[in-house]
Amino acid sequence: MDFIEGEILYIDKPLYWTSFRLVRVVRAKICQRLGIKKLKVGHAGTLDPLATGVMILCTGKKTKQIEELQALTKEYIASIRLGATTPSFDLETDIDAEYPVNHITEEMVKETLAQFVGSIEQVPPIYSAVKVDGKRAYRYARDNENIELKPKLLVIDSIELIAYDLPNITIRVVCSKGTYIRALARDIGEALKSGAHLTELIRTRTGEVTMNDCLKIDEVDRLLDTHFPLPDK
Repeated sequence: MDFIEGEILYIDKPLYWTSFRLVRVVRAKICQRLGIKKLKVGHAGTLDPLATGVMILCTGKKTKQIEELQALTKEYIASIRLGATTPSFDLETDIDAEYPVNHITEEMVKETLAQFVGSIEQVPPIYSAVKVDGKRAYRYARDNENIELKPKLLVIDSIELIAYDLPNITIRVVCSKGTYIRALARDIGEALKSGAHLTELIRTRTGEVTMNDCLKIDEVDRLLDTHFPLPDK
């Protein structure tokens, strides 16, 4: 392996880690093993701290492929709780409102999900890294400042209901880059005349890369041991 010339790594991002932390830790491991101070490392597609799953990291000259890799179709498994909302649309913030769910049936959920397939406009979460006047949206949210985010056009290739246990549902989503699954949960709740927020999210695929292709963070050390063994003491 030649990390300076460029390599592409597939990592299962740990829960609670930011995407930046994953990049920082992997870069530090490689630099320490190679005995170098700097190495260009980037990722293709951010995952929220409360999400896990496929992250593609590029090193060296391979970072030039990041934009291309970011454009690949993504697949997610998302757990959603109906009947309650949070400001961040996930578990980062506390529940701020509750709504009835007794009118919701499994068939109603399936019909509602079908409405989101195709090209749709989605308003990003206020707790997101979207920039407004040069400032990240989440900074406005944490400063209790109200801003209006513009909807973005994206594509949902498919949505499948894979578990129904009211008030909880689990869905599989195949979608384009830029899709906020948290915002999709919000919109599904509203379409069901209730509320909703995301309780768990796993990115199971990016392009053709699946979880089976990914290293756990502790397996990065073993990869480095294989290609760059430490000298015997």
